[in-house]
Amino acid sequence: MKKGKRLLFVILIGWFMIFVWWFATGHAMKEAQLKRADGSYSIAVVLGAKVNGTTPSLALRYRLEAALSYAESHPNVTLVLSGGQGEDEGISEAQAMENFLSAHGFPKDRMIIEDRSTSTYENLVNTKKLIPQGVTGITLITSDYHLARAGYLAEKVGYDWDAIPAKTPKVVEAKVRFRERLALLKTWIVGK
Repeated sequence: MKKGKRLLFVILIGWFMIFVWWFATGHAMKEAQLKRADGSYSIAVVLGAKVNGTTPSLALRYRLEAALSYAESHPNVTLVLSGGQGEDEGISEAQAMENFLSAHGFPKDRMIIEDRSTSTYENLVNTKKLIPQGVTGITLITSDYHLARAGYLAEKVGYDWDAIPAKTPKVVEAKVRFRERLALLKTWIVGK
């Protein structure tokens, strides 16, 4: 094969791989949103997101609003608030979530705090240590774009799952969806 044809072949293969990656991750992200929760699982894990000082970011607030609405509709559900404290956060994500839910009248006896994790994988591993051993399924409450990766990791940790997707802030939607496609591919390859 001549040098020019070889280069063209490599470029075409590269574009094909990008197309496959884009399609596969997009399909997974859409499918995960279809696994809608119906109250069957008694544990719902609210995955953390950025805290600005002590205030939930817009993404975290959307997750909390979705969690509050779901838990109020299903009084059998306990919420696990999962997220540690980053260097630029005034309090842990879990504490910010507890503060928000308490301010909205949600009972503390229906909240479990997991404030050590720094990744989605750790959210799920650490949650498993805090909930009853017999629990085999959980509801994931997180941003819509994040559900595919969170669900894949929940399965790796040993859970069946369903989901409540929270909306994504429009101001960051394109950026986080692209970044999530990369993160999902990494998770499929590495397993975390």
